[in-house]
Amino acid sequence: MTVFHGFFKISTDARPEFYDVTQKVKEIVTRSKIKNGIAVVYSQHTTCSVIIQEESHDINYNGTKYILQDLLDVFQTLIPRCTSEGQYMHPGPKHVQWAENDLGEPSAWALNTDAHIRSCIIGRSESIPIIDGALELGQFGQIYFADFDGLRARERTVRVQIVGE
Repeated sequence: MTVFHGFFKISTDARPEFYDVTQKVKEIVTRSKIKNGIAVVYSQHTTCSVIIQEESHDINYNGTKYILQDLLDVFQTLIPRCTSEGQYMHPGPKHVQWAENDLGEPSAWALNTDAHIRSCIIGRSESIPIIDGALELGQFGQIYFADFDGLRARERTVRVQIVGE
């Protein structure tokens, strides 16, 4: 049994966004030389998710694929964007004070509770079988990294752990 770890960085925009990472994950699978096993694609960020969804082809004016915009629209109904202090219990005053004093972050950056909840619902990883050296994604499956925290542009890390032979 072999274990292989790879990762890559994504520079995200200052808005909720999805990034197609399918090709980057496939490249890591190829580098691993593992022919049969499982790949776990994981976000270490608590406001981000990894999902498998079909290739939608059509995009809106912001460049978001229709199926992914539909997901954002549903989330907006279920979990509205955090736009003001007190809209959600989190962040409380202790957390905001910690972020300001210990991390040097402006208090407005703490208005991302919706992103944390969305990530909890979707999950932060996907497990994908590898058969004969290829990811089994189905006919239309693509791997997307979702950054739900649209308060600022950031650099994010996507980790890929592969176990197999």
